[in-house]
Amino acid sequence: MWSDAPTPGPFPGAGLHAEDELLPISGLAHLVFCPRRWSLIHLEGAWAENRHTAEGKELHAAVHQEGAQARDGVILARSLRLRSLALGLVGVSDVVEFHPLPPEASPDEGCVLADRTGLWRPVPVEHKRGRPQPDDCYHVQLAGQALCLEEMTGAAVPVGYLFHAKPRRRQQVRMDTALRQRTRQLAARMHAMRASGGIPLAKYHQKCRGCSLLNLCQPKTAGRGKSASRHLAAGLASLTKQEV
Repeated sequence: MWSDAPTPGPFPGAGLHAEDELLPISGLAHLVFCPRRWSLIHLEGAWAENRHTAEGKELHAAVHQEGAQARDGVILARSLRLRSLALGLVGVSDVVEFHPLPPEASPDEGCVLADRTGLWRPVPVEHKRGRPQPDDCYHVQLAGQALCLEEMTGAAVPVGYLFHAKPRRRQQVRMDTALRQRTRQLAARMHAMRASGGIPLAKYHQKCRGCSLLNLCQPKTAGRGKSASRHLAAGLASLTKQEV
């Protein structure tokens, strides 16, 4: 898609990850939503569908049609493979738009596209099934894509967009310093959690009711102070009282 673009180095203090160490960009959103959910999915390989995940899968299937097309002077690339060796992330974008830059733009503002003249600025667009969420789980996922694009193309990615299917509106997300730093910290935390291999204890929240892993996680019975051994002991004590 692009060619002859410089590749910037990793952010200060970071090393480079090997290809087999890369973790899914989507895991950033899972981790913000719930560290236990991230661990069950990315360490245990657990998964379960519900209405929300099924609708999301259907939406992404419609969006992920590989190839590029031009629309109103903007190049739209679908299902673009992304990666960052600095952050240890890998994934596939929904859409990356390439916007033409004016002739006076500096080389670090855009990248060169094959068979196209001038410089182009990449803008990631992530499609979501529902309305904007109160937390920033989708923001960090989009920022992960932006950081991957910057590393791959050498071009600045100052903004991205979340397209919410129900209101059919685009929400602009600015890639400011705070969001970039949070995304880098979350990526580092994912790698630390994979290295430790531990599964966080369950803790019930209101948002658990909409989680597809609710029945596998069992937050009301597997939380802190609710181990299987204690549950069994309480059951035996109850039986003993009944016998007496």
